[in-house]
Amino acid sequence: MSWESTVTHYQEINRHVRMVKGGLHSAPCILFSFDFARIEALQHAGRWDESGQLLDEAATSLQRVGAQAILLCTNTMHFVSQGIKTASHLPLLHIADPTAERIIKAGFQTVGPLGTRFTMEKDFYKTRLSDKFGLDVVVPDEKGRAVVHGIIYRELCNGITRDESREGYYRVIADMKKAGAECLILGCTEIGLLVTEADGPCGLPVFDTTKLHAIAAAEWAMGDAH
Repeated sequence: MSWESTVTHYQEINRHVRMVKGGLHSAPCILFSFDFARIEALQHAGRWDESGQLLDEAATSLQRVGAQAILLCTNTMHFVSQGIKTASHLPLLHIADPTAERIIKAGFQTVGPLGTRFTMEKDFYKTRLSDKFGLDVVVPDEKGRAVVHGIIYRELCNGITRDESREGYYRVIADMKKAGAECLILGCTEIGLLVTEADGPCGLPVFDTTKLHAIAAAEWAMGDAH
């Protein structure tokens, strides 16, 4: 939802297309960018129906100008993504699915998602991982969830990355590892700005939903399924 992570999605989609097709190839994209301040206010006020309606309207607008599938570039807002298919008559490429598929392929069973408090606490995300993919889910404790959530909204959504915050995330991740997590899901599209797949100090293999979502979308767009 924030433009900070939209940049990453856009870059990764086009990088993958160029890697596969070579030359000057890039991905035809239609981008609907929200005013994130409005979305954040609705989230924290618990006005999820209204935020879901905004998603439905955006998806319909994208369909009218030629989109063939919808990519919702946020984990949290998948909580209210149910109306997108009905409103737009287009497939929704769910952000959790390519990450779960990659985790299963890598041989892991128990996952630790980091994300907003909404993603970590509400069932919509954890249930998809467990019911659709058979994964066991370990989330941070109350203190850890508060740390992760606060840094996302105060810093990462504003493009701020601090070493102290990274160390705070590492401490939360260490606790998740002690609780049984075998790998880490970056379940917020901004967290990859602070913790990366190459981060050895975090102590767990890292799966970044933003990058994996973007790659899956690029593969879909270059495939024949649609």
